[in-house]
Amino acid sequence: MLATMGYITPEITGKFPGYLSPSAGLKFADVPNGLAAISKVPAAGWAQILAYMAFCEVSQEQTPGSAAYAGDFGFKVLTASDPAEKTKKLNAEIANGRLAMMAIIGMFFQDGLTGSAWGDWANYTASPLRAFENELGVQAPVGFWDPAGFTADGSVEDFKRRRATEIKHGRISMLATMGYITPEITGKFPGYLSPSAGLKFADVPNGLAAISKVPAAGWAQILAYMAFCEVSQEQTPGSAAYAGDFGFKVLTASDPAEKTKKLNAEIANGRLAMMAIIGMFFQDGLTGSAWGDWANYTASPLRAFENELGVQAPVGFWDPAGFTADGSVEDFKRRRATEIKHGRISMLATMGYITPEITGKFPGYLSPSAGLKFADVPNGLAAISKVPAAGWAQILAYMAFCEVSQEQTPGSAAYAGDFGFKVLTASDPAEKTKKLNAEIANGRLAMMAIIGMFFQDGLTGSAWGDWANYTASPLRAFENELGVQAPVGFWDPAGFTADGSVEDFKRRRATEIKHGRISMLATMGYITPEITGKFPGYLSPSAGLKFADVPNGLAAISKVPAAGWGQILAYMAFCEVSQEQTPGSAAYAGDFGFKVLTSSDPAEKTKKLNAEIANGRLAMMAIIGMFFQDGLTGSAWGDWANYTASPLRAESA
Repeated sequence: MLATMGYITPEITGKFPGYLSPSAGLKFADVPNGLAAISKVPAAGWAQILAYMAFCEVSQEQTPGSAAYAGDFGFKVLTASDPAEKTKKLNAEIANGRLAMMAIIGMFFQDGLTGSAWGDWANYTASPLRAFENELGVQAPVGFWDPAGFTADGSVEDFKRRRATEIKHGRISMLATMGYITPEITGKFPGYLSPSAGLKFADVPNGLAAISKVPAAGWAQILAYMAFCEVSQEQTPGSAAYAGDFGFKVLTASDPAEKTKKLNAEIANGRLAMMAIIGMFFQDGLTGSAWGDWANYTASPLRAFENELGVQAPVGFWDPAGFTADGSVEDFKRRRATEIKHGRISMLATMGYITPEITGKFPGYLSPSAGLKFADVPNGLAAISKVPAAGWAQILAYMAFCEVSQEQTPGSAAYAGDFGFKVLTASDPAEKTKKLNAEIANGRLAMMAIIGMFFQDGLTGSAWGDWANYTASPLRAFENELGVQAPVGFWDPAGFTADGSVEDFKRRRATEIKHGRISMLATMGYITPEITGKFPGYLSPSAGLKFADVPNGLAAISKVPAAGWGQILAYMAFCEVSQEQTPGSAAYAGDFGFKVLTSSDPAEKTKKLNAEIANGRLAMMAIIGMFFQDGLTGSAWGDWANYTASPLRAESA
C-alpha cells in the first residue's frame, strides 16, 4: 500500500520543493517516479532503508502469539471501540493490501516495459501490425493482427487471395455452426428425409454422427453444389466474386460506412464460427455427442496417468491432443522425462532474459582474448549474434555432458528427472511430491513465458518488447484530447470515433464529463453516510422526517416526496439551461465557471482535468456496481448477511 501510494502521490500532487540531499545537490524534483528512482538512491540511502526495515522487524516481540505477530505494533491506525467495526476495518486493511500487491506488481511491469511509472505508450508508431490496416476485417482494439507474419512481405496479391479464402471458410463455418446448433434447439423436421430409403429426419443424429447417414447420392449432391458455387461466377483476381460478392446482397446498405460495418461484422462472425465449429468437431469426436456430453467420461483417456506427477487441479490430467490415448506407459514416461528437461531449460532461459534487465550485467570481460565485455552482449535473441563458434561448441558440449554423464535408460532415476543434485526434496513424501509437482508446473509456465519472450523480442527487436516505434495507430485519433490515459492511449474498442467526426467526439465528451460528475457525486452519496454517519436533526420538520430515517442507497428513493423530486428535476434543468452550451462554448467542454480543478501551469491543469475524466469513468463503473449489489442484496453496501446458502460462503469461518 505504501509502495503503491509512493508511485501515485508524486504523479498527482507533485514533489516536495527544495533539496532531498543538499550535500549531494539532489533536489526532490530530480528524482524520477517509479523504478527509475532506484538509480538515484546512494549507498547511504540504501543503508538507511535497510536499517529502518531491520528496526521495524527487531524493535518489537514478534514470536507466535504476540500482538506484533498478528500485525499490532501499537500504533492503532485502524481501531474502534466496537469489536465488529474493528474487525471490519482490519478486514478492509487486508483486502486493500491484496489489491495493492496486485497494483504494485502491475506498476512494476508497465514501468519496466515502458520506462515510465505510468506506462507511457506515446511512442507506439511504426508497428508491423499496421499493414493493410484499412482493409476489411481489421477489428478494434487490436487493429490489424497478424502474429504469424503472413503479410510481412507486403504482397497485396497474397493478402487478397487469403482474404477471399477466409471469407469463404467463414461463411461455410457459420452455416456449419448453425447446422450443429439449430437441431439441438428447435428440434428436427417432421416426416421423411428420404422416403425411398425410409429415412426420417428424426433418424439423423446431430453432429459428426450424421455423416454415417449420408448416402452416396447425398455426397454427390453436396460436392456438385460446392462445384457450382465455385465455377458459376467469375472469380479471377479483381472480380467482384473474388472479393466475396456473389450478387445475393444479404449484407448491404446505401450508406458506405454502414455497409463497411456490416461486411466487417461478417468477417468477424466468420472467424468466430471457424473457432466454434472446430471446437464442436473436437468435443463431438471426443465424446460422441454434438454437444459434448461429458457425463460418460468414466474411463476417459484424459484420466490415464492421473495419479502421476504433474497432474494439476482444477483440470486434473489434461491431454487434449490425446498423446496418452493409447495408454502406453513407456511413451508417457519418455514424454514426461522430455517435459521435465524442457521445463528446466525454459526456467533457466526465462531467468536469463529477466535477470540482466533487473540486476544489470557482470563487470569486466566475457572474453578477454576477443575483447568482449559482458556489457557488450545485448539481452534476448540479439545475444545470439555475439556467441563465437567456440561458445556454441561449449554450449553443445555441456548439453551432451548432461545427457551422457548419467544412466538414463527407462526405469533409471535420471530417466525420471533425478540427476542426484536434490534441489527439491523433503523427508516428508507428501511435501516432496508437492515440490516436484511445483517444478513441473513452473517448467510449463516457463515454456510459455520463454516462447512469449521470443515472440515479443522477434517482433520488436527488444528483449522486453520495445514498442517505442508504434506511432500511426488508428487508436491515436483524438489522442491529444483530454481523457487519453496511459497505458492504452486513446481507447475506443466500439469504434465510436471511427468516422473521425470531431463534432460527434466533442458531443460525446461533453456527455461523458456530465455523467462522470453525476456518478462521482452519486458514489460519494453512497459512501459518505456509511463512513461519517448522517446529519443530526430533521431533514423535513414538517413531515417529521429525520436524516437518520433515510436509508442509504436505492432504498432512499422511497423516502423522497413529490416536492423533493420537483426540486431535483428543477436543479437539473437549472444546470442545463443556466449557461450557454452550444458547440464551441466553454460550458460545452465542461467549464461552468466554478474552477474546482485549475492551475496556473497549463500542463498541471491538463493533468487535473484528465484525472477528473478518469475518476468520472471509475465512478460510472462504481455506481453501477453499487446499484447492482444494492438491488441484489437490499443494502447499499451489499449486505451479504442474508447469503446463508451461497456457495461463496463455504469455509467462510
